[in-house]
Amino acid sequence: MAEKTTILNLTEEEFVHPGNRACSGCGLSIVYRTGLKALGKDTILVVPPSCLTVLQGLYPVASTKLPCVNVTFASTGAAATGVRGAMKALKKEGVNVVAWAGDGGTGDIGIQALSGACERQEDIIYICYDNEAYMNTGVQRSGTTPKGVLTTTTPIKGKLQAKKDVPSIIAAHGIGYVATASAAYPLDLYDKVKKATTIAGPRYIHVHTPCPPGWSFETRYTIKVGKLAVASGLFDLYEIENGKFQLTGASERLLKKERTPVAEYFASQGRFKSLSEEEIKSVQQQVDEKWAGYKALAE
Repeated sequence: MAEKTTILNLTEEEFVHPGNRACSGCGLSIVYRTGLKALGKDTILVVPPSCLTVLQGLYPVASTKLPCVNVTFASTGAAATGVRGAMKALKKEGVNVVAWAGDGGTGDIGIQALSGACERQEDIIYICYDNEAYMNTGVQRSGTTPKGVLTTTTPIKGKLQAKKDVPSIIAAHGIGYVATASAAYPLDLYDKVKKATTIAGPRYIHVHTPCPPGWSFETRYTIKVGKLAVASGLFDLYEIENGKFQLTGASERLLKKERTPVAEYFASQGRFKSLSEEEIKSVQQQVDEKWAGYKALAE
């Protein structure tokens, strides 16, 4: 097993210039900085319209130090496939081709191109930063918005449907590596992205990414909110490698610890204020049943 990364052995090389256009407290800025450290300089990014487009900025004042291809919302997986084909034609096989998109551009508008790339076993890494709504265009609900969340398109009772489980959808394609991560646990994210660079074929990493303005919490609480999602068992850290599922990091440790009530996570954000006590109890029951299954699997 590879050595776990700590703050002491994390690479000091940076691939993001100081300063960017992200909101204060942006979870994506943590995910982006950490992910690029793991990917290294031999990387080409493929990015659709998203908060990342804003964070990176536009030439000649882009915050990233890496080449980036900006593409249309629906074409990320296909465009990354084309970039990989170009690298192959140029005999530059050592270059990481990385599609990096939000939840809307991944699980909704871009899912057909991503599914096609996975089915064809394209040699690309796909990173989805999931801030659970279309944040860049004004906080509209997406497929991964949790049930009950208030957005500008679900302003009264919140979203009526459950959150779409995109990692499971991608894992159903039978690809070699699927993982989840969180902006609140950047070293776990670093190790998973680093592992992805050592594997051939399509690789998918889904990153829970707190958003202060979209989730309605103070900017200083980004890490706290992200950790609450994991501690409550609502968002799980895991890997699926060659079909084998395993909880990782803080989620693996949670098998032997008491989970934080989901009500504490909901109370940390204004977007859940429409949830009733009965709805919160229902979510808690669903989480308890899920974790009972995890514990039975571990035993």
